Amino acid sequence: MAKGGKMGPVVLQGVGRLGSAILEGWLKTDAVDPADLIILTPSEKPAAETARALGARINPPLETLADARAFVIGVKPAKWFEASRPVLPHLAPDAVIVSVMAGVKGQTIAEGFDGRSVVRIMPTTGVAQAQGVATIWAADDAARAVGEALFAPIAETVHLDDEAAMHAATAVSGCGPAYFFAFTRALAQAGVEEGLSPDAAVRLARATLRSAAAGVEGSEALDALIDRVASPGGVTQAGLVALNADGALDRAVESAVQAAVAKSTELSG
Repeated sequence: MAKGGKMGPVVLQGVGRLGSAILEGWLKTDAVDPADLIILTPSEKPAAETARALGARINPPLETLADARAFVIGVKPAKWFEASRPVLPHLAPDAVIVSVMAGVKGQTIAEGFDGRSVVRIMPTTGVAQAQGVATIWAADDAARAVGEALFAPIAETVHLDDEAAMHAATAVSGCGPAYFFAFTRALAQAGVEEGLSPDAAVRLARATLRSAAAGVEGSEALDALIDRVASPGGVTQAGLVALNADGALDRAVESAVQAAVAKSTELSG
């Protein structure tokens, strides 16, 4: 959505970790004009206060929600139904409900919002730097377009045709950053065990993660990226062989994704 709010006001309910990240990305990119932002939060949040200073409205009278074209739910999945009750009577019938909650089905959300259109989005917290990833699913094209307009400026968007695939998308993309951070932590610790100082090991591991991330820009195959670093018979190749001895790495990652999918499925009921 271009600055100027062509969709009309956008409501963000909940400014926790993910809600704050989304809000920071919008402010960074002007994806949403701050004057068109309505933020609902039970407590003061730094991102919300920054938005307020730029013209956003924080906890205004609920009657002001009537003009909103998009209502973004950023609360915890267990709290969404309770949080939606006070605002429901004030939303326009054609307001699109934008869910960034893991595990809550679109039909469940639509029923809770009296049949309004729903777009489900699973973004990473990298949206705060406008470098996130956002998986999008919607039952209708109009809702999908709203999701794309809100998140394309702050993330690479990937559209799904089947809502059931959101579980896998959550496990791979939504949870994925934590996997990479955990691996980076383990890499740093291994460096310490081999004689690096803790400070040097952490700095090297973090910088390597950033460097590797830069390397995946573009469409070059992942196998080609690995081959670019790992020469046959070389040091990197020796490390890779040890890392995936008897398929250990592949099995560990598969187990992580399966566990996350199972949890997402459980949360969806």
